Amino acid sequence: MDREAQGLVGTSRIAATGRRVAPLGFDMAPRVGAIETPALRAWRLDRLRAELARRDYAGALLADPINIRYATGTRNMQVWTLHAPGRYVFVATEGPVVMFEFATTRHLASGFESIDQLRNSTSWFFFQAGTRVAEKAAHWASEVADLVHAHGGGNRRLAIDRCEPWGAAELERRGLSLHDAQAPIEMARARKSPEEIAALRLSMAVCDLAVGRMREALEPGITENQLWAVLHETNIAHDGEWIECRLLASGERTNPWFQECGNRVIEAGDIVAFDTDMVGPCGYLADISRSFICPGRAPTDPQKRLYALAEAQVMHNAALLRPGVAFREYVEKSWKVPEEYLANRYMAIVHGVGLVDEYPHIPYAQDFTHGGYDGQFEENMVVSVESYIGAAGGGEGVKLEQQVLITAAGPEVLSASPFHDALTA
Repeated sequence: MDREAQGLVGTSRIAATGRRVAPLGFDMAPRVGAIETPALRAWRLDRLRAELARRDYAGALLADPINIRYATGTRNMQVWTLHAPGRYVFVATEGPVVMFEFATTRHLASGFESIDQLRNSTSWFFFQAGTRVAEKAAHWASEVADLVHAHGGGNRRLAIDRCEPWGAAELERRGLSLHDAQAPIEMARARKSPEEIAALRLSMAVCDLAVGRMREALEPGITENQLWAVLHETNIAHDGEWIECRLLASGERTNPWFQECGNRVIEAGDIVAFDTDMVGPCGYLADISRSFICPGRAPTDPQKRLYALAEAQVMHNAALLRPGVAFREYVEKSWKVPEEYLANRYMAIVHGVGLVDEYPHIPYAQDFTHGGYDGQFEENMVVSVESYIGAAGGGEGVKLEQQVLITAAGPEVLSASPFHDALTA
């Protein structure tokens, strides 16, 4: 079947070798269009408001672009506004959603049924406000306080996610009681609607395509950065947004984990391990890890052992996922890492997945006393099951991770990227 018949478009060439890799991808417009985005936005806003009401908050003030995306469906310079919080939204528990946008980009938030009012934002971070930070922060706080007073019904309890202390002080001077917005919004985000699950599936389909293209591009002489760029290229070409981290390493750089990719030239027989952390189409995360052997030399017995242990951990822990299973019970039943690999264990055995990494975060049994918390898995949660196996001081390590939808019948793996044979194929 030719590329056109499969809906595949374009090709790409790896600059280092001139080698042609897999077709660039498929037509995204009908796939994105099939997701009922108004229903998706309505579900998310209703979930957030229910959590605010449960905590008796008058509303929430959100400046984190991920939280703004969840509450309103809007996006605008997502990564830049992580450190330049000039756009924000007020969500009344019972009342309007008021979006504050940069004056020159207000058109990006127009036409959304999830927004009742659209206003110019007041930027009071130093880059834009300079020596007028105090003045601008006072003006910003007055606008926010007026909204709480107008729509809170006498309730002055405001949930807020990101705010410099001097801004918080201005809000408190105006009679507001400030509370953490991250708790209600994380709990809202934990359970996914059918539309969210469709968006997560679409993001994973793009991720699987990217992983396949990375596998085809992998050969001796390519650098870590060049291989990592294949993931970026595929994501952006398919309406994706960004990659959260730079976690690709090869050879001895795979141990310990969390080395960022660089200019190292990958050699035949190297383990190449990576964690996608890919924010794809519709802003949803595709978070899987794979470990390959660079062609040209067969995997060694120690490499096969590392892979077998990591695979066993992921498979065992994924099979335990069921609605109603308590976090503590899950940890107690989880796969036991052999002693020689404990020191280099990953930071969690499971974490939630949505727009980005989300609630819950489930640590190892050894870390649960000081880092764990109570809760239970629910139907329609999406989580990633993690493993890193590499001995302290060892030569290499293997990183594996599988993204799973928790259904009434048990876990459903969302990725189609090869897993069992990923080291040797």
